[in-house]
Amino acid sequence: MEAFFLSLSAVAIAEIGDKTQLLSLVLATRFRKPLPIIAGIFVATILNHALAAEVGILVAKWLTQQVLQWVLGVSFVAGGVWMLIPDKEGEVPGGVSRFGPFVTTAVAFFLAEMGDKTQFATIGLAARFNALFTVAAGTTIGMMLANVPVVVLGDAAAKALPLALVRGIAAAIFFALGLVTILEALGIV
Repeated sequence: MEAFFLSLSAVAIAEIGDKTQLLSLVLATRFRKPLPIIAGIFVATILNHALAAEVGILVAKWLTQQVLQWVLGVSFVAGGVWMLIPDKEGEVPGGVSRFGPFVTTAVAFFLAEMGDKTQFATIGLAARFNALFTVAAGTTIGMMLANVPVVVLGDAAAKALPLALVRGIAAAIFFALGLVTILEALGIV
């Protein structure tokens, strides 16, 4: 359960203010059909995070335990630094599509998640816990917890969040994960 709840909370917090959350807002204001948008986010996230978790498990198999701990520790610390950097406004894809809200959302969300910090978090968490389903389920639910309110409430929800504080909390979680993992590599924990 630790892997599930840590994955859920890390991604839910990290997603606040992220480009994919901004994409949710763009899609919600563009299509004004929340259910197909939410379904598209869900499908894209399941696919993307299941693939990312599988990559994490494969990486964990290729590396020795100590090397993996060092790589993960440094990666989590780097992720914490990355959390402190706000996404640029120009990164949000928001073009008009003839494919409707579900397909547009699923494709745009899947592509926007490629190389995103939540995808790297999923890879790292899966490598750490060696739990594909548990991590992918946690990160997917975390993604939904962060994005569904944006789709449903739109602009009001996006403006009400203190993004600097949220980024700071997300960074602190990743720094703590990195520190614990590095201490484990050193044999201290």
